[in-house]
Amino acid sequence: MKKQNAMNRDWIATARTLSEALPYLKRYVGATVVIKLGGHAMGSDEGMASFARDVVLMNLVGVHPVIVHGGGPMINDMLKRLGVESQFIKGKRVTDEATMEVVEMVLSGTVNKRIVQAINAQGGRAVGLSGKDANMMVCDPTDPALGLVGTPVEVVPDVIRQLHEDGYIPVVAPLGAGRDGETFNINGDTAAGAIAGALKADRLLLLTDVSGVKNAEGEVMTQLTPENVKTLTEEGVIAGGMIPKTQTALDAIKGGVRAVVILDGRAPNAALLELFTDHGAGSLIRSEVK
Repeated sequence: MKKQNAMNRDWIATARTLSEALPYLKRYVGATVVIKLGGHAMGSDEGMASFARDVVLMNLVGVHPVIVHGGGPMINDMLKRLGVESQFIKGKRVTDEATMEVVEMVLSGTVNKRIVQAINAQGGRAVGLSGKDANMMVCDPTDPALGLVGTPVEVVPDVIRQLHEDGYIPVVAPLGAGRDGETFNINGDTAAGAIAGALKADRLLLLTDVSGVKNAEGEVMTQLTPENVKTLTEEGVIAGGMIPKTQTALDAIKGGVRAVVILDGRAPNAALLELFTDHGAGSLIRSEVK
C-alpha cells in the first residue's frame, strides 16, 4: 500500500507539472528558439539522448528549434589522431588549410550527423547543414594571423525558415563561406548568436558547463540587463570564458533576439525547465528585466 501511495503521489506530481506548463506551452507556440549545444551533452550518449528528447518535445508543442553545435574537443582529438600539428598564437589555434579540412570533416560530418541521428532516434525529423549551405553565413577573417577563422558578416537564414515550414529541425555546423570561396571555422557561440539575430529568435539558449553568470559573491544571477553585463565586465566580475558568452548575448539582443539565457547544459532537461516552467534555469539576459 505504501508503494502504491508513493506511485500515486508521483503521478499527481507529473500531472500538476504538465498542467502548470500549459501557459508556457501556449506562450512559445510558433516561437523560434536557437540552442547552442556544447559541453557535457555532446560528450555523453545519455546526455545526447536526453537533449534530443527535449528538442523533439519542443517541436511537437509548436516551438521551432534550431540547433547550432560546437565540437572543439572532437576536433582536437582528430587532429592528434591524424598527426596534424597546430600552431598557436596567444593561446588560439591557427587554422590553416590542412587544419580546416579536419575541422570541416569533424563538424559537418561526425558531430553534426551524431546530433541529427540522436534527434531522429527520438522521433524527430532533423536535417544537418552548415553555414556554407545556401550561403547562410558569409564570413570575413576574424584575425588574418589566425588563418581560416571567420566572423559572420552576412547571415541569410532562408533555408532554416524553409525547413521549419516543412516540419524539419535544422542542425547547423558552425562553418561559413568566404567571399573568395574559402571555408571559415566560426566560434559556435558566435555562429548561434548570428543565426538567432538573423531569425529574430524569441530565445537564444547557450548551453554551457557552468550554472550561469555569477555575481561577486559567486551566486548565479537569474536575470540581467545588457547594462548589468557591461558593468559586471568592467568590474572584473564577469571574466575569462564568460566574457565571450555574454558578448554573444549582447550582440544577439542588439540584433533582435528577445532574450538570451546562459544555462548549465549538464542539468537534466535544462532547456525545458527554462522554457516551460516558472523556475527557469541559468541567467536570462534581456533589455527589460521584469
